[in-house]
Amino acid sequence: MSLYSVDKLIAEARRIAAEYRRTTGKPLGISAEIACHDACVFLDLEANEDAVGYDATGLHGERKGYRYQIKGRAIFDEKKGGQRLGQIKTEQDWDKILLVLMDEDFETTDIYEASREDILADLDDSGTSNRKKRGAMSVARFKRIAHLVWNKDDGLIDNEIWTNQTGTK
Repeated sequence: MSLYSVDKLIAEARRIAAEYRRTTGKPLGISAEIACHDACVFLDLEANEDAVGYDATGLHGERKGYRYQIKGRAIFDEKKGGQRLGQIKTEQDWDKILLVLMDEDFETTDIYEASREDILADLDDSGTSNRKKRGAMSVARFKRIAHLVWNKDDGLIDNEIWTNQTGTK
């Protein structure tokens, strides 16, 4: 048994990664681990230790049994575009992808979720087979096809669609 809890270690990793980036101007390369930890904690997922095509599995409710690839991205300058997700492993067995967005202190701000069908359809529509083969997608493109499932201000977000009309959903 470790002397430190995982939550304390992740908190220290956030601090070190942020300080490293401020000092050197380069990322430390730990955002994937932080993203996986936060997605599991905030969305009640279990990390997959075997790492065979997916990072976590849903434990309860609407996520139960789903296999997730988890992508993390720290956004240091919101005005600067062009951020990309890590490679989407299209040939692996997974059901959904989570994109965990973090601020300059590596604190999670938003989590987006998209289904395999939506991701693959978007990659098919992207115009080039190379993009599909590489599983390449920008953060902005992912956000357009995904839905927000968690944010820093509200926590877990109900996935039901609401309208501004009284008494309708």
